[in-house]
Amino acid sequence: MKTNLKVHGMHCSSCEVLVKEALTELNGVSNVKVSAAKGEVVVDFDEKKTSLDEVKNAIKKEGYKVI
Repeated sequence: MKTNLKVHGMHCSSCEVLVKEALTELNGVSNVKVSAAKGEVVVDFDEKKTSLDEVKNAIKKEGYKVI
């Protein structure tokens, strides 16, 4: 499944790295693209291995808000 999430609070490349690392640690995530400038995260993941809620929670644990 490919999903595009709006994320509030990212403002620099370090924010992008934190979010990308958190998401790539999840089982089933195959691709992550993060843009602080656009405030968005695009994630490709296997719904059989992880859920959209788990993806959102990983972003929230890094201190960002999924809109």
